[in-house]
Amino acid sequence: MSQDQQPIVLFHPHIPEGGISALSRTLQTRWIGQGPQVEEFERRFSERFCRGAPAVAVSSGTSALHLAYLLAGIAEGDEVITPVFTCTATNIPLLYERAVPVFADIQPDTLNIDPASVRALITERTRAIVCVHYGGFPCDMQELHAIARERGIPVIEDAAHALGATYGGEPVGSLSEYTVFSFQAVKHLTTGDGGMLACGARQAQLAKRLRWFGIDREAKLGSRWENDIREIGYKYQMTDIAASLGLAGLNGWEDCLALRKRLLVEYHEGLRGIPGLQLVGSVADSRREHAAWTCTVLVDGRADLQRKLREAGIESDPVHFRNDKYSVFERYRGQAPNMDAVESRYLVLPLHTRMSGDDVRRVCNVVRAGW
Repeated sequence: MSQDQQPIVLFHPHIPEGGISALSRTLQTRWIGQGPQVEEFERRFSERFCRGAPAVAVSSGTSALHLAYLLAGIAEGDEVITPVFTCTATNIPLLYERAVPVFADIQPDTLNIDPASVRALITERTRAIVCVHYGGFPCDMQELHAIARERGIPVIEDAAHALGATYGGEPVGSLSEYTVFSFQAVKHLTTGDGGMLACGARQAQLAKRLRWFGIDREAKLGSRWENDIREIGYKYQMTDIAASLGLAGLNGWEDCLALRKRLLVEYHEGLRGIPGLQLVGSVADSRREHAAWTCTVLVDGRADLQRKLREAGIESDPVHFRNDKYSVFERYRGQAPNMDAVESRYLVLPLHTRMSGDDVRRVCNVVRAGW
């Protein structure tokens, strides 16, 4: 790296214009825990991403997933088909309920769950199908929904990477019984940490009780609560501090997404045709619109390319790992030949709103020079 070049980091939080002042204003009010801004954030998020369906704001994407599993009735011994390749946050909450994660293989060109693998793994004990839109590129939802309908089970979408993605012209967040989003530090939209669960109206009412110890908080604040708790609840609520940052992020959302998409297009144009390198999620499919959370490639000699990038001041990393290699999931290990074939080859390149087209071209030039 030359002395006049700045390092290009892998991820960087996107703090929207007005975010810091929004936080400051919130800290001067009587509401810094769950208050009116949480409700406003839920309303605006629902309108933008869920076609008006209820959205329940919580403390993390992980807690949103746990609530989705509870609402879907997943219990001890139930099998849940889920991707072998994802952040462990997708699958750890299944262990909270002593459910059985059944790891499905991936599609090597998208790293998304493979519907053919899902179909082969369905049994009478299957309670749900979980899918993750890896990097922001939607899964084959038509195929997954068809399998789920045949068995009368729900699809639970982990859309932590996919805020702003669409499938069949509809936003991810309006497609399935349950969809979960993450607002962790380096996601498209951040609240420092946080999450959102999109679901049906009846499930949303239960989710709102479960996120607050099982208490009907609306009834309590309205002096209508019966002073009873009927479900085991959790401390999963979002705060107004977090929601104020989320609301600021929604104000500039379109510009943020447009920049990320432009950078991903720049990557795809700059990296196409390089021997020994394949772009992930560049499948030509008019049904699916990429949310551009990551640019991921499959590369021969991954360690060598990482070393070359590092020498040029450019961060890269695999980021996620196949879950069945972790000791906590070892007993659930199965067959995943597609995952076997790519697990030493995938690599995530920098993509965030502190980057410019020139930065992407710099990364592409280093890659094109060989490793």
